[in-house]
Amino acid sequence: MILEVDRLTTRYGALTALHAVSLHVAVGELVALVGPNGAGKTTLLSSVVGLLRPANGSVRFEGTDVTGADPAANVARGLALVPERRRIFKDLSVAENLRLAGATVPKSQRKARMEEMGELFPVLRTKWDVSAGYLSGGQAQQLAVARALMCEPKLLLLDEPCLGLAPTMVDVIFELLDQLRAQGRTILVVEQQAQRVLSVADRGYVLRTGEIVAEGSGPELAGRSDLFDTYVGGS
Repeated sequence: MILEVDRLTTRYGALTALHAVSLHVAVGELVALVGPNGAGKTTLLSSVVGLLRPANGSVRFEGTDVTGADPAANVARGLALVPERRRIFKDLSVAENLRLAGATVPKSQRKARMEEMGELFPVLRTKWDVSAGYLSGGQAQQLAVARALMCEPKLLLLDEPCLGLAPTMVDVIFELLDQLRAQGRTILVVEQQAQRVLSVADRGYVLRTGEIVAEGSGPELAGRSDLFDTYVGGS
């Protein structure tokens, strides 16, 4: 397993946001994490990459205990998070956002990485010198993903990649997921469009009030109407 989360508990002061959560991701898998707003999905991703320090439990990446490790060190290990609402540098150009993200890549490889991002995201190639603040929501989301891919992650974590996007751009993001899977990428994705993401995932977990309440193959979970009615809210 590339990622093993074992009985992870994370708190915000007196509030326990995650209650002994366990999950795993194997190399080459696309794993979906779904659940209602406030379930703790973002907290889980933040705990995995080191943005939050868990109170109990452990996170192991490629067999190494990285619980509460420095986020920058985790990026160097191969963990990359595309955060909710993108958080790109709007005052920098598209190319500058990518070059900044590529600072952890050996200098000899940076040009090739930029070229690869241009091929994977052709719309960004046409806006290399455009300020990121002028991108549409869908373009900005593609930039956020490209920025994470610049450091050649072993595990890509996506937090709500379709949030706030028009339906046509949602289709673009799901097409991108298909492309990344075809490349053999390993992905853990949080997404509110639960049935759709589960239908394309290898496996899935349902999180509610900080606890895993169901897990299984993606298509199996996507087909369980009782699960959505009870835990996900008919997503």
